[in-house]
Amino acid sequence: MHSFQDNLDKYAALAIQLGVNIQQGQTLVVFAPLISGEFVRRLVKQAYEVGAKHVYVEWFDEEITRLKYELAPEEALLEYPMWRAKGYEELAENNAAFLYVVANNPDLMNGIDPKRIQTASRTSNTALKELSVARLTNKVSWSIIAVPSPSWADKVFPSLPEEERVDALWNAIFEATRADRDDPVQDWKEHSTALDTRAKRLNERQYKALHYRGNGTDITVSLPLDHIWVSAGNINSNGISFIANLPTEEVFTSPLKNGVNGTVKSTKPLSYNGNLIENFTLTFKEGRIIDFKAEKGEEPLRSLIEIDEGSHFLGEIALVPHRSPISNTNLIFYNTLYDENASCHFAIGRAFPFCLNGGIDMSQQDLQNHGLNDSLTHVDFMMGSADMNIDGILENGDIEPLFRNGDWAF
Repeated sequence: MHSFQDNLDKYAALAIQLGVNIQQGQTLVVFAPLISGEFVRRLVKQAYEVGAKHVYVEWFDEEITRLKYELAPEEALLEYPMWRAKGYEELAENNAAFLYVVANNPDLMNGIDPKRIQTASRTSNTALKELSVARLTNKVSWSIIAVPSPSWADKVFPSLPEEERVDALWNAIFEATRADRDDPVQDWKEHSTALDTRAKRLNERQYKALHYRGNGTDITVSLPLDHIWVSAGNINSNGISFIANLPTEEVFTSPLKNGVNGTVKSTKPLSYNGNLIENFTLTFKEGRIIDFKAEKGEEPLRSLIEIDEGSHFLGEIALVPHRSPISNTNLIFYNTLYDENASCHFAIGRAFPFCLNGGIDMSQQDLQNHGLNDSLTHVDFMMGSADMNIDGILENGDIEPLFRNGDWAF
């Protein structure tokens, strides 16, 4: 039995040594909420101990963010401090790594006009596009981790006494990220190898399309010629490995932009810009979303889809077995980093250039010519379930089972 403090240290080590994998003399940029201060100090200590040259922490506060949406004039939502965006671009050019610490309140933006959120989101996504491209093309090392906040813990564990909820969420995070094990780094290496084996098998098959059925979903997703399935580990432009999501259980690729047809139904709530979107369906024709419905959060869903033209299309499909350490907790985390690793998922928006053979070296126009989507946004949503069946369709029309009853069939 490891102490809470031991687990905190191991979690910080995982984030620094395995997540962003800081190298000697490298700069680290940490984006973190004020509430995570104690843990961020552990991250900073760990980064310097393994050789970081500089560690810059960009603090933010959710309550201040909400106040801006409530009280700032409309024109403020159309402006982003370009000195900050240019600074991030310069850091990326100089091989900095970027670590994102999230502790989101899933209900933060309840009552805020979704159009104001959409405007601000479009503004920041446009300003930060170069940094986003650097991440999505694996030019830089980056990773996302989570820490509890009281508001998030209240949402996940409403039945527990209030004073126990944050600790319960910490324990769930430690379990999901393997931080509570004797040797988390070694366990992660073994886990990554297992995911790599799945990706290798899928890349050998080179399916023309996948057909998903179950829980209200019936959709066919075509795949680009020479697509690549990717698993936990990524390699940056300097040949250094990193893991973008801690935890991760997925094997993923990018679909053919105009090759998605049918209807997909969500299976977990989507927390998007401080609003929960629940029990929604999207209908696609020739890749484009032509209809959508949501029992809760339909306007935030509309604002997501209408960010730009590319947000009407998919940029990612990911295969995640129903039985995984996260799914086995039987928790809804109301946080995409966790919920997406308990469920097969799709992503609206930008595709990954590294999911296409030679894609890293292609221009955006070349990527589009090869069938990959472009957008200012990339938002995952969960659609897997215990009754999900997925078939792989080969170029010759043969059909092979990939998933049966929510789990791998090969």
